[in-house]
Amino acid sequence: MPKPIANSRRVRRSALAIALTLALPFGQAAAQDASAAAQDASPGNPSDTRHDKATSLDAVVVTATPLQSSAEELAQPVEVLSGEKLDEARGATLGETVGKLPGVQSSNFGAGVGRPIIRGMEGPRVGVMTGGLASQDVSTVSQDHNVAVEPFLADQIEVLKGPATLLYGSGAIGGVVNIVDGRIAEKPLDETVSGRAEVRRSTVSDGVTGMARVDASGADGALVLHADGVYRNNDDYQTPLGRQRNSFVDTKTGALGASLVGDVGFLGFSAARYEDKYGNPGEPGNAEEGESPVHIDMRQNRFELKGGINQEFGIFSGLRASLANTEYEHTEFEGSEVGTRFLNDATEGRFELTHKPLGGWVGALGVQGFERTFQAIGEEAFIPKTKTRAAGLFLTEQRKWDQLQLELGARVDRVESSPQGEAKRSFSPLSLSAGVLWKFNDAWRLTFNVDRAERAPAEEELFANGLHAATASFEIGDANLRKERANQFEVGLHYHGSMFEAKLAAYQTQFDGFIYLVDTGATVEDNPVRQWSQADAKFTGFEGEAIAHLFDGAAGKFDVRVFGDTVRAKLDNGGGNLPRIAPGRIGGELRWDADSWRASLGATRYMKQDKVAVNETPTDGYTLVDAHLAYHWDSGNLGYELFLDGNNLTDETARVHTSFLKDTVVLPGRGVDFGVRVFF
Repeated sequence: MPKPIANSRRVRRSALAIALTLALPFGQAAAQDASAAAQDASPGNPSDTRHDKATSLDAVVVTATPLQSSAEELAQPVEVLSGEKLDEARGATLGETVGKLPGVQSSNFGAGVGRPIIRGMEGPRVGVMTGGLASQDVSTVSQDHNVAVEPFLADQIEVLKGPATLLYGSGAIGGVVNIVDGRIAEKPLDETVSGRAEVRRSTVSDGVTGMARVDASGADGALVLHADGVYRNNDDYQTPLGRQRNSFVDTKTGALGASLVGDVGFLGFSAARYEDKYGNPGEPGNAEEGESPVHIDMRQNRFELKGGINQEFGIFSGLRASLANTEYEHTEFEGSEVGTRFLNDATEGRFELTHKPLGGWVGALGVQGFERTFQAIGEEAFIPKTKTRAAGLFLTEQRKWDQLQLELGARVDRVESSPQGEAKRSFSPLSLSAGVLWKFNDAWRLTFNVDRAERAPAEEELFANGLHAATASFEIGDANLRKERANQFEVGLHYHGSMFEAKLAAYQTQFDGFIYLVDTGATVEDNPVRQWSQADAKFTGFEGEAIAHLFDGAAGKFDVRVFGDTVRAKLDNGGGNLPRIAPGRIGGELRWDADSWRASLGATRYMKQDKVAVNETPTDGYTLVDAHLAYHWDSGNLGYELFLDGNNLTDETARVHTSFLKDTVVLPGRGVDFGVRVFF
């Protein structure tokens, strides 16, 4: 069990005080509207867990934005996964789940680890949120550390591409992935009891995954209770080259939540437990030489308190507040021997006020802050114990003139990192943003975005100094690193017609002082020395997606989807390429959807990556073919769905260029997942 932070009791007493202060008006309001009609399901109220047919994802509300707009109402590029598309995409890791969205790929350290990469950026540049608050794991410290979130419990996954520093601070300079899990209900349920469950079997790893989620309310609808859980047990997976040793995954996670809901607003609390054990395929061990395999045992406790007011008061139209306390620990074992323990205890709070129209402008004012204590104990303690405090103030505004919409925003942060035994570093990142959306007719819209975003260096970039066994290197930080600044320009074109939909985007990000890990060419005890360095750099990229609705008749609906993305990242002044940049790719898919049946067949071509950094090896291109088949029927108050998912059907040998293990670890070979889903 992880040790709680020293002030965790004080934090929970504060949370209780807030709850008691806010509960009275919410409870009164809930009683007043007990007889109100049920409201439509939304990401904040995922009570409708039946398997309804998916509509246009651009119309889904994006909860990661204060104004709760839909994707088509935002100038900022956003992708949303929900409904059937999310069911088909769910994987054991978050990166695997979102990895086929345009501009999004996944890191890889075996089957147990996959963090999202957005437009070539990863690690401390991409924020991973649950309900708008950071996951507060240590997945940014090392590529062998998984994200402490469970994709199988998500109602919706939102990806904000490009700088999201205005809303989420310094660690979102490359974008944000937000998980909407519905553990704290914000609206009354449509049904007294609703939920879903799923069981699946995987042939490639001889694995099984089971999940269940239940939401329930009393007769008056004022109190909403929630429970969920996932169990996953996968053995080492098979590849075209044989079994990938030490690639097993064993996950157990679950949560309980309770909310008071009403017309005035909501107040809720949730408690979650996440346990994840997985092997490091880069260190499978050698029994003949007495070497034991390395595996990670991760545990996290998370407590959240959220509240909101949906009615107008003064000049304001709404309020949202949230507080989370996280106790995280993972231990890296060499066989049964403890190698290194990583601890990360954090408390984060967020407060947002939306205001009524003022001179035609609507917007939100917010504050966000956190305190985090990170430490590594043991032979791989290459980073000293570090306490980090951060606080930010942000303002976003939006105004519409007929077909034109203007979005403006600004944020200032203060970040302080205090390593044990070393000098403290302080930073004041400033971020500014402007976006224009022009709907020049009902079908077409054009977007322009200009951003100036700054990021404070992370702990590992500043203070690393020692052997990092997971990446098989000796890492050296630089305590004198300055703020990283990104100036980005993006243009996007969207078309939404009855027979055809398409979106294209081109962007360029110029970094002043980009921080990256470079191979120096030196070695320490046969381990390469990698130095955190800083230099100007440029990212240039393109991405696009098109869907053609070919036929809609008695035989069902047929759609064709194509997509592609590419990013080029290099240092300025002839400094060469940046390391571990995701390769370009292009993909296509044919979908069929009838009353009870749906099926798809698709292929994605990953190009070779030979634009590599010094001392970095290239990777060959490969093509992954997948297929999906599902049959849905209803019986009484229950809905059932049998499904069959095929992956890498041509048994291609595939190496992920962004992985430190690409020369020794390949992706799973041909495999089939099959199972049943139940909705009630």
